[in-house]
Amino acid sequence: MSAGKERQAKMKSKYENMKIIYNRSKIGWYWAPLFVSFWFLLFYIVVIPSFHRMPKLKTVEDERQKPGQFIGERAENTLLRLSKIGPKVVGSAANEQVAVQFLLSEINDIEGRARTDLYDIEKDVQIASGNYLLWSMVNVYQSVQNVVVKVSPKNATSEAALLINSHFDSVPGSSGAGDAGMMCVIMLEVLRVITEFETPLTYSIIFLFNGAEENPLQGSHAFITQHPWAPNVKAVINLDSAGSGGREILFQSGPDHPWLMKYYGKNIVHPFASTIGEELFQNGFVPSETDYRVFRDFGNIPGLDMAQTLNGYVYHTKYDRFNLIPRRTYQLTGENILALVKALANAEELENPSKHAEGHMIFFDMLGWFFVYYPEGTGDIINISVCVLVCITIVGYIWIMSSSTGMFRRRIWAKFGILTALQVAGVGLGIVLVISIALFLDAVNLPMSWFSQNWMLFGLYFCPMIFGMGIVPAIYFSRTKEHGLPLGYGIQLLMHSHCLILTVVTAVMVSYRIRSAFIIMICIGFYTLSVLINMVTKAHKTNFLWLIPHCICQLLPFMFYTYCCYAFYVVFVPMQGRECNTNPEILMGFFTALMVLLFAPFLVPLFCLFRKSKTIISMFGICTIVFIIFAATPIAFPYAEKTAAQRFFAVHTARTFHNGDAASTISHADSGYFVMPVDRRPHTVDDILFENTNYTKAERMDCDSELMCGFPIYSSRWLNAVDNSYFVPGPEPSKGYVPTLTILDKTSKSETNIRFDLEISGPDHTSIFILPLNDTKLVDWSFIKDPLDQNVKPPYYVYWSYALDPKPLQFSLEFEHENPDWSGATFKIALMGHRIHDDMFITEDFREFLATFPPWAHVSAWLGSYNSWQL
Repeated sequence: MSAGKERQAKMKSKYENMKIIYNRSKIGWYWAPLFVSFWFLLFYIVVIPSFHRMPKLKTVEDERQKPGQFIGERAENTLLRLSKIGPKVVGSAANEQVAVQFLLSEINDIEGRARTDLYDIEKDVQIASGNYLLWSMVNVYQSVQNVVVKVSPKNATSEAALLINSHFDSVPGSSGAGDAGMMCVIMLEVLRVITEFETPLTYSIIFLFNGAEENPLQGSHAFITQHPWAPNVKAVINLDSAGSGGREILFQSGPDHPWLMKYYGKNIVHPFASTIGEELFQNGFVPSETDYRVFRDFGNIPGLDMAQTLNGYVYHTKYDRFNLIPRRTYQLTGENILALVKALANAEELENPSKHAEGHMIFFDMLGWFFVYYPEGTGDIINISVCVLVCITIVGYIWIMSSSTGMFRRRIWAKFGILTALQVAGVGLGIVLVISIALFLDAVNLPMSWFSQNWMLFGLYFCPMIFGMGIVPAIYFSRTKEHGLPLGYGIQLLMHSHCLILTVVTAVMVSYRIRSAFIIMICIGFYTLSVLINMVTKAHKTNFLWLIPHCICQLLPFMFYTYCCYAFYVVFVPMQGRECNTNPEILMGFFTALMVLLFAPFLVPLFCLFRKSKTIISMFGICTIVFIIFAATPIAFPYAEKTAAQRFFAVHTARTFHNGDAASTISHADSGYFVMPVDRRPHTVDDILFENTNYTKAERMDCDSELMCGFPIYSSRWLNAVDNSYFVPGPEPSKGYVPTLTILDKTSKSETNIRFDLEISGPDHTSIFILPLNDTKLVDWSFIKDPLDQNVKPPYYVYWSYALDPKPLQFSLEFEHENPDWSGATFKIALMGHRIHDDMFITEDFREFLATFPPWAHVSAWLGSYNSWQL
């Protein structure tokens, strides 16, 4: 009898426990807006201020109180004077004379105050010529200039040197205050601080003020391949800009030299760096290159690549001005570079870096508060350990859950499988919605509504992703009120399933050696921590108490992921204004979906705890529809005058197409304005330019008969935008911009080989395209042989520019034909000359055409020409 009563008591107790466990009480719906508002406030109050936090600008008065520190005020004053020179284009007097003399004057002043008893200071103005393969283009430069300063400790026992590089030239029409005059004045102030005060140095420091980076990347190639100091360079700090001030991001390191990251981590004052940025840049997601590539590929030199990215809307425009740079930027970047230079100039690894080449590093900053870095091997161990811990924790949770609820484990595993399928379906639905919206907006010619108004991203991509992830489980839980798991357990199992999915993704990324796997590891690691706390405290059995450790453990991941998301938008949203080949909506939508999968999967399911959860989640879907409507209205027009302009190039050009050589019949000749939009909305100005005006679009030339469709291509960056370009007939431009072609000699090397010796003279920027005809093959030429050896697809592209010496370019071409019959043309050659400086040559007609563009359009304009021959 006693045994029976005891059994009945246990059953009653278990029944009472089951009643408590299966209590499906919910939180009032009116708490949901407060829940959402809390995370919004966390983002706006903590994350955004952390991203923009910069130190106070130090003045000359501060230096008197504490000598030897970086003085941002002095750097600011120097940039003001440098930017007053105006645009500094290679070949212009502003770049080759005024800017060079300005730098030499500043360096002389610094040398006059330097501790010559401690340091030897040498300076040099390098003038160099050369050619090399960049992308698929042969980059030919002639008499470009670099200003170089070398600081060595007295009685140095080593010739090893650290190189610090930035450039003082600019793109046409821009003063280059941010890109990269800012970095040049930082270098000058670092040079001053090091040489004026007693700074211990073990190795030499070379300051390279590069005079031809925008051309592109010619000055760095000239230095690293030809300067006598180059062989002693063991590491480089490359400084550039993709915006106008702000925190400089370290987006490339090494490669394969983790010791550099150790010094960065130990000495940087205001960290801003991420492995994610490095992998994005190195895999072509950033439509740009820096001198770092040249030092790495042609000098085999490891280094750190750093750039300022704030306000990228003004990058390479006339709006890149001194007054737009935040004053505190000078202090932040200056303190970082000074500390880093001091550390690396005394690093023992600099003597022989090859001894310390031992793999990659994983690195990231946590909201700028502190910096985390560790070797890739350590990262693999951490990632795998966390993955294993996740699996053990989930199995342990289900085991305990079975004991607490009295349910068979196989039934719980079945429920877990159902919830995993629901989570996959919810994530899939969210991704499908995001991609569908991205494709739809591009298809109806409404991309980039978020370009100047970033808040559009919330409704277009955050909301549909949250809606998809939330509505599927909300419907499921609403239909399982009388059977199935308790609501609290069900929501926790749902989040476990997402954690398991991310764990599998992490394991796959580790197997493919993707270092950015750390970003998912943080997500699952902090979630697993909250689960373990709840299991230890048994809070997971309660209706709501488990939410306390859960939400606390989500605070840091939420801030970290939204910080990464915000940084991504700051960098990549302005970049889409100069990218036309890919759908920018896909990039923004995909990245947003990825971030939501990291910061929201353990928050969105909590909506199911509120009454009217389906209605709450549906509000995100309604918000999406509203924002799509906004995208089709003037509310979301992408562009804004000065702050977020749409970019165009316009070249006033004359075109002449010849049937044969220079003396042959002209098949076509015209003149007018070549217009090239550079983003995904190329037709925004069509109505303004061509309705109720005298301007018309010309019929596109047959791109099969004319190289580059008969358009005057300026650089390799233009090649991808040819399809969106057009020609507007107009009067002929002024003279002095047309290159001339002279055949110096034509000799038969054999029955199947012919050599042409050619000479080109003309403006200081000329594009040359060469296309073999009639089954001939270009087998040799006087340029670098890489394009021929690598079987680069014709037409071959040669970009030629000169700075000081206008000497004509002479080169030879050798063609091979299997048949000794050489009847017909051997090759076609097109020359595009460009006068990209000296506005005085722009005609009044061209100025009137440019004035037709709306205020929100930024037009880079100059004179050009297109001439083609068949030889």
